[in-house]
Amino acid sequence: MSNSEVVELPLLQDSDAVPCCPPLTAGELSQADAEKMAAMFKALSEPVRLRLFSKVVSHPGGEACVCDIADVGVSQPTVSHHLKKLREAGLLTSERRGTWVYYQVAPSVVAAMAAMLDLRGRAPRQPLS
Repeated sequence: MSNSEVVELPLLQDSDAVPCCPPLTAGELSQADAEKMAAMFKALSEPVRLRLFSKVVSHPGGEACVCDIADVGVSQPTVSHHLKKLREAGLLTSERRGTWVYYQVAPSVVAAMAAMLDLRGRAPRQPLS
């Protein structure tokens, strides 16, 4: 059994996406916001997890059966481990249907992560002379 903590991310609508944390340009991050952001990006920092996440995101219909995305060059138990890490970070949701598990990107996670990293509106840095 894992002692990992599940990070809860707010559910957002794409049209009015508000990131889980303030944009980086808004000022210094609080400890809590930094921990939320780090958990999401840590989950995506592993190449197999990033590939699995991209397979779910790009799958037709917005959801993917584990049977359709497991071909990432690792064993099935390892795929399950990585999918669990993505769920614990709040990046994926899952639903069991019979013997298969279907994964979806948690609502508006991609939009929220993009908004969190959005640097538009900030004055560009001046090059050093």
